[in-house]
Amino acid sequence: MSKEATSAGIQPTEYILEHLTNLNSLGQAQTSIVDFSILNYDTIFWSLTMGLLSVGMLVLAARRVTSGVPGRFQALIELIVELVETQSKNIVQGDRTFIAPLALFVFCWIIFMNTLDLIPIDWVNGVNAVLAGFHLHIPHHKIVPTTDLNGTMGMSLSVLLIILYYSLKVKGFGGFAHELISAPFGDKWFLAPFNLFLNLIEYVAKTVSLGMRLFGNMYAGELIFMLIALLGGVWTFGVDLSIFGFVGHVIAGAAWAIFHILVILLQAFIFMMLTLVYIGQAHSHH
Repeated sequence: MSKEATSAGIQPTEYILEHLTNLNSLGQAQTSIVDFSILNYDTIFWSLTMGLLSVGMLVLAARRVTSGVPGRFQALIELIVELVETQSKNIVQGDRTFIAPLALFVFCWIIFMNTLDLIPIDWVNGVNAVLAGFHLHIPHHKIVPTTDLNGTMGMSLSVLLIILYYSLKVKGFGGFAHELISAPFGDKWFLAPFNLFLNLIEYVAKTVSLGMRLFGNMYAGELIFMLIALLGGVWTFGVDLSIFGFVGHVIAGAAWAIFHILVILLQAFIFMMLTLVYIGQAHSHH
């Protein structure tokens, strides 16, 4: 927890709320689950920045590729490309000209966005943050886009649109419509409403679970980082636990940061894999 925050007498609840509220066009926390009139500026900025950084990294790797002994950077990119290409080849049966690069970009993009969670929250967030020696006041600023449900649901909705696109492209409008009303219970006319209802539920469940899974894991990780940060300032809450706070802050923070690296990579891999699975299902016929 920053010295500026503790000296200002901010309480733990206020500290957490300060860091879990987006910098948006509303000027305060979003009160409804769905509100298209609100723009979360921090989520938009960091998502676009990390997306451009991902594209730049891949373009740089493509330009610096050599047929000789690869350097560390080229070897890392080749390892990631081979991993994604292998998974896409095993899952998607069809033209993967666009799908494999899409999966590669999604994987790298989410890794970059999740990695922002390792930046100390008081460097760029909240009350009187210190950035490069300058004191800034950035109210309600969440640096990690994947801790914003609006961001992760936007990504999952994009995946849904891609699924529908490939379903129509591979099966045609008639084939896709017939599948919606004939699977899974059979091609009987009186079963069509039940089949359609279940298929619609399936698409909704895929979309919601894909976005909620990434959001839930990253949001929980961010919250734990904040609770660990509060250990560093327990003496400001009327209890003389300075040694406990320091030890807990340093040891718990380091341990959780190391473990969180696995979470960052795993969540990116899961989102990428589920995207490939759903696109692969769009290519298959029931």
